[in-house]
Amino acid sequence: MVTQGYRSIKHLMNNRRISVCMATYNGENYIKEQLISILNQLSETDEIIVSDDSSTDNTLKVVRSINDSRVKIFENCFRSVTKNFEFAISKAAGDIIFLSDQDDIWHAQKVEKYMDQFNNNEIGLVIANLQLIDKFGDEVGGVFFDHGFHNSFLQNIIKNNFIGCSMAFRKEIVSKFIPFPNNIPMHDWWIGLVALKTSKVKYINKNLTYYRRHGNNVTTGNRSSLKNILIWRLNLIFNLIFRA
Repeated sequence: MVTQGYRSIKHLMNNRRISVCMATYNGENYIKEQLISILNQLSETDEIIVSDDSSTDNTLKVVRSINDSRVKIFENCFRSVTKNFEFAISKAAGDIIFLSDQDDIWHAQKVEKYMDQFNNNEIGLVIANLQLIDKFGDEVGGVFFDHGFHNSFLQNIIKNNFIGCSMAFRKEIVSKFIPFPNNIPMHDWWIGLVALKTSKVKYINKNLTYYRRHGNNVTTGNRSSLKNILIWRLNLIFNLIFRA
């Protein structure tokens, strides 16, 4: 079972505020463990933006039970994970913005390791590897980037390498990708490509997120049709030319 501990909050030394954006929907089973793993690494001036997309379970009740003023709750009805994350990002006040799923667990050094990379002003986005865990929080032996992370723009047009729950980026690049185009397949792919085009992306080859696979994840792994695959890429290229 994954355990967490407290770590020093080094980003305070650089006067950089952190926002964590979490899009939630029916996440009552795991969200408390995830929020605690994040809050343990934040300062008193940081924040977690929880944008809930009309949960029908006890997700919001669990979030409110934590009773932490750094957790800011917004109730919405988008019926879309992409729109939900777009809203959460739009509400973020931090200098560095992390994206978070509702059912993972953050490694106790995740914030520290990411913030160290942002000391390089040329880096706009940071992503790291993820350790796979099961519904009980036990490691299942694999990692997400088992063949490494491909940092090439062309490679990421062909096949997306970006996964939102492992991404953090500077506030300065938000205006380059928001509002999201209506015809993109997923928010993380769009954000990653914009970051590659407009700044530098840094990959940390360490497992800094425990990525829970439990059967109800938004990303199912089902293959899309060839038609959709081509349309998505054409839409991404078009929007990158005229927007980013």
